[in-house]
Amino acid sequence: MTTDANGMITLNQEFCNAVQNLEDLKNNVYPGLEYNMRNREWLCERAILAPTNEIVGKINERMMSHVQGDVVEYLSVDIVMDSEQVTSYPTEFLNSLELSGVPSHKLSLKVGVPVLLMRNLEAPRLCNGTRLQITQLGCNIIGAIIMSGIAKDEEVLIPRIPMIPTDLPFQFKRIQFPLKPAFAMTINKAQGQTLKVAGVHLEKNCFSHGQLYVACSRVSSPNNLLI
Repeated sequence: MTTDANGMITLNQEFCNAVQNLEDLKNNVYPGLEYNMRNREWLCERAILAPTNEIVGKINERMMSHVQGDVVEYLSVDIVMDSEQVTSYPTEFLNSLELSGVPSHKLSLKVGVPVLLMRNLEAPRLCNGTRLQITQLGCNIIGAIIMSGIAKDEEVLIPRIPMIPTDLPFQFKRIQFPLKPAFAMTINKAQGQTLKVAGVHLEKNCFSHGQLYVACSRVSSPNNLLI
């Protein structure tokens, strides 16, 4: 691995395995996905990492299309908390907001899909960053099995909860399941995760050398790092 005068890093074959496109990345990180979906250990030890939520969302959508079963969509309830500002921020605008640490207005899931918990629900069992596998998709509750952490293999029920972002110029509440698909995750969200196989999607550059370091250091062997 070398760095040029512009700060751009060149990755060589001794450091990682280079692949040519997203399809190759997907097939190398998740080989035989349809046959391994019931193997929670296999699912939990691998992930595709990317710098932005936008790319992660596209990868997860593509991965989920390869999973058998029907898609269930959950729409959030979005509310402006100050009644005097309701007319300034229509529901359609609130629904369109994609905020860091807050689930999307439309959450699409299938039974068997790995997901990431986005809020602390019951520490230390259910903490922000805990990975789970969906077992049941009800109208008002989602059943899952914990795949990582001290409560590994426990069955849990995840409710909809209110989430209030703090980085907006107005008070806004989104009521939604605090989950997002986790075939792929942002590099920042992967901090602290230990993986056996990691794919790093660099269609868009990392924001810093430190972010690239976090992505590449999720695995212990260059043979299991695909970029």
